[in-house]
Amino acid sequence: FYCTQRQRRSGSRCTHSSFRPPPFIFLGNQTSLNLFAFTVSGKKLQSFRSAERPQAMASSTIASPSASFIPTKKELGRSAFSPASSPFSVPKCRKSISKKIVSVMAPQQSERKPAATGSVKTAMTMTEKILARASEKTHLSPGENVWVDVDILMTHDVCGPGSIGIFKKEFGQNAKVWDREKIVIIPDHYIFTNDERANRNVDILRDFCAEQNIKYFYDIQDRGNFKANPDYKGVCHIALAQEGHCRPGEVLLGTDSHTCTAGAFGQFATGIGNTDAGFVMGAGKLLLKVPPTLRFVMDGEMPDYILAKDLILQIIGEISVAGATYKSMEFVGSTVESLNMEERMTLCNMVVEAGGKNGVVPADSTTFKYLEDKTSLPYEPVYSDQQARFLSEYRFDISKLEPIVAKPHSPDNRALARECKDVKIDRVYIGSCTGGKTEDFMAAAKLFVASGYKKVKVPTFLVPATQKVWMDVYSLPVPGSGGKTCSQIFEEVGCDTPASPSCGACLGGPKDTYARMNEPKASGFEFSI
Repeated sequence: FYCTQRQRRSGSRCTHSSFRPPPFIFLGNQTSLNLFAFTVSGKKLQSFRSAERPQAMASSTIASPSASFIPTKKELGRSAFSPASSPFSVPKCRKSISKKIVSVMAPQQSERKPAATGSVKTAMTMTEKILARASEKTHLSPGENVWVDVDILMTHDVCGPGSIGIFKKEFGQNAKVWDREKIVIIPDHYIFTNDERANRNVDILRDFCAEQNIKYFYDIQDRGNFKANPDYKGVCHIALAQEGHCRPGEVLLGTDSHTCTAGAFGQFATGIGNTDAGFVMGAGKLLLKVPPTLRFVMDGEMPDYILAKDLILQIIGEISVAGATYKSMEFVGSTVESLNMEERMTLCNMVVEAGGKNGVVPADSTTFKYLEDKTSLPYEPVYSDQQARFLSEYRFDISKLEPIVAKPHSPDNRALARECKDVKIDRVYIGSCTGGKTEDFMAAAKLFVASGYKKVKVPTFLVPATQKVWMDVYSLPVPGSGGKTCSQIFEEVGCDTPASPSCGACLGGPKDTYARMNEPKASGFEFSI
């Protein structure tokens, strides 16, 4: 690849005599901290990965060691850009290779048994199957690096301009994207602000989409009244689902860490960096490392006072914020099957808070029903084989779970809500991709009804994730309220008027961002759903 670039510039034939390898080559997604990487320095080549510290308090079954993840001498000497795995190649340099392995992933012992159906010859997990199909492989194992065809690439106003700049720099100022119907661009972060630089970001997206004739650009031009912009949606992760861009069995990549939300639909979805996104824009594929899978089995009837947010906080509290680093988190069990799609999205949304590469829920009748009026494109769901190999398995009896909170300053600083009853809070924020869906506002409204419509004692900010959620807040009756809507209940108890749909204060943003706390509070605590 590097020689090819040199040839293009000089017009000469490359003999590799002047080839100088880059000082650092990543074998995989740039946003992944624990991918294998090779450091080239003289005659030494070292393989390393970041340390993992799995912690588990729940009942779990952990796979035993074997040699399945240990790279061979041949593998250590092969570049990720070798002709066998990629359309790009790096000329071979005749240098000796260090045999020292600094660290490798905890391996597994049990051999894969043949699957009973389809062309799959060896049992695989859902994530392995999706990546195998996207890379046109019959079988994949954790640790393999493969070129994966991308079904959907999403970017927004914060990362979009940077990704576009990289695309133009590497593919050419007049280059065309690989597929104008597979790129989804959603302004959502810094929208309702007078900050000129934030506004310019949206202008860059608009110009690019016009230039490339991007089919799915959810633009906003009138920031004074979001309802005057029928194309504008709001928070990208919720809009992707509502607009039918999430489909079982597909690969969805986005320039946002919470892109993993889409795994609720039984697809592989993960966040990537601007450099990767710029490459995907032009090539339609990306080099990914196949993650091992952690399996979370949740059974038992879910109490009325428990939400999916409690489930994922319980899990993160068990395994820690590093417990799923570059691993897939698969959620199964009777409790998961009882969740609606928005609750499943909450579950997958926060796998990144545990370091996860992606979260995934098997598609079922609930999934298919949700998609009926969302997409007309065909899709093919996949499921983990019965004999699939999981790195660890955790089991939870959800019927015994109590409401959970995450105390400052980490998502794994878990505590029971009743243990924090004496903690003073200064503000309440209901919104974001995790907590700004219709079901989240409905749950808050039900709580106010159950309290007898007690007045709020602290400022309570409401930021619906999308235009559809905003409409639901103003139109759907709350059970047990005598026909009142969420907005009516919120007004009666003294909450702020629901704001324009966006990411709001979640990422901070300019100083005039709604609900942003620009001055320190006495106790410093804010409660966020």
